[in-house]
Amino acid sequence: MDENEAGGSGQPHEGGTVRTGIAGQVVLVLQGGGALGAYQAGVYQALHDAGIEPDWVIGTSIGAVNGAIIAGNPPDTRLARLDAFWSRVAAAASVTSGWLPAFDDWWRRASIFLQGIPAFFTPSPSAWWALNTPLGREHAAFYTTQPLRETLHTLVDFDYLNACNVRLTVGAVHVADARMRYFTNRDAPLSVEHVMASAAFPPGFPSVEVDGESYWDGGIYSNTPLEAVLDDRPRRSSVIFAVQLWPTNGREPQSIVEAMVRQRDIQYSSRSQSHLERQRQIHRLRHVIRELEQYIAEPMRETQAVRDLLAWGCGTTMQVIELDAPSFGEDDLHKDIDFSPGGIERRRTAGYDDTRRMLARAPWRETMDPMEGIAVHRAAPGA
Repeated sequence: MDENEAGGSGQPHEGGTVRTGIAGQVVLVLQGGGALGAYQAGVYQALHDAGIEPDWVIGTSIGAVNGAIIAGNPPDTRLARLDAFWSRVAAAASVTSGWLPAFDDWWRRASIFLQGIPAFFTPSPSAWWALNTPLGREHAAFYTTQPLRETLHTLVDFDYLNACNVRLTVGAVHVADARMRYFTNRDAPLSVEHVMASAAFPPGFPSVEVDGESYWDGGIYSNTPLEAVLDDRPRRSSVIFAVQLWPTNGREPQSIVEAMVRQRDIQYSSRSQSHLERQRQIHRLRHVIRELEQYIAEPMRETQAVRDLLAWGCGTTMQVIELDAPSFGEDDLHKDIDFSPGGIERRRTAGYDDTRRMLARAPWRETMDPMEGIAVHRAAPGA
């Protein structure tokens, strides 16, 4: 059975906020993408300013980090904690006072490669010169993420997180059998290890042990964790803000570097459009099953065999609000490590502005076809 809740217009939400006009649960889905995750901070800020707090946050990689900070703090401190994280990971400022931007960018990237980011990751020198030497699973990476562990402990209240004020789900892939696993505080307490595992992108970062097993960043398997909510049971009507950091659409590359950039965009967008289309087909069939019930005679409808079959139907609706981080003209192959203060601010501002425009549209208020279970709302090109 589905749980078709309608906690909509004027209903109080966590922290005393009000979600006017939104029926069902609010879900925030966050892709992985390193420095591109600053866009997600802007998205959350716009939602927060509009009085919309998520019931459920689902994240992979940097999305898991942002998600843990959001779900692991009361509404009145979330923005401050997000600000603190992105301030800590911002790379050093310009060394030429900005009059030689190309050199500044090169110097910043080189510094990150050689020195890491003190609040996030630092080099593991032994790994750089011993690529074939067995170092153990905790050290088989170019960097250590111990600094991220300490940062998360200071910015995430895990007691608050595990009180399930907001549901949090993080995606990680099992190293040995390549199976994707979603850990959620609804089913069992989450620790810093679960978030670290979701952000353990190899070979830069080492795997993280959870329950005696090794896990890597879920983004290497599926970087768009939308499936976690669309396959959830019991099913609930939802308004889903799906924040995508890697552009699905892009121009045809004209150089080797452009080809490499586009290849990464395609790889890490994780076939989000095809996933959505498959889910739309599944939900349409569930609605068809629900509609068929009225054509079955009462005595037959009450038999256990028919009830079991009808249980596959549902009337829930999924309103997917797609927020796509823009591509900037100067983006390059290393855009996901652009932790420059300017890059972070630019992406965060874009996330804030895009979300404000989408909230003004409020597409979840549109009437859906009763035979459709999923409606996808995208920003108009150039909007």
